[in-house]
Amino acid sequence: MDIAKFIEELQQRLGTFLAATPAADVQRNLKAVLTQQFARLDLVTREEFDVQCALLAKARERIAALEAQLAARGG
Repeated sequence: MDIAKFIEELQQRLGTFLAATPAADVQRNLKAVLTQQFARLDLVTREEFDVQCALLAKARERIAALEAQLAARGG
């Protein structure tokens, strides 16, 4: 038996063994609990956060431009 086939067979056996242990149940339960808890939080995705940052930067630039116009008019 070559080493690659041995390692592949060992990996399959370990995977089967671990799937049948209480550790697999703990992992599934933990994932379910975490998913449920994160769903309760008011979180945004990274993409949504980046979009809002870009909009805020644009608004700040616009405010600075308007302030400059007011200052130039003597306001």
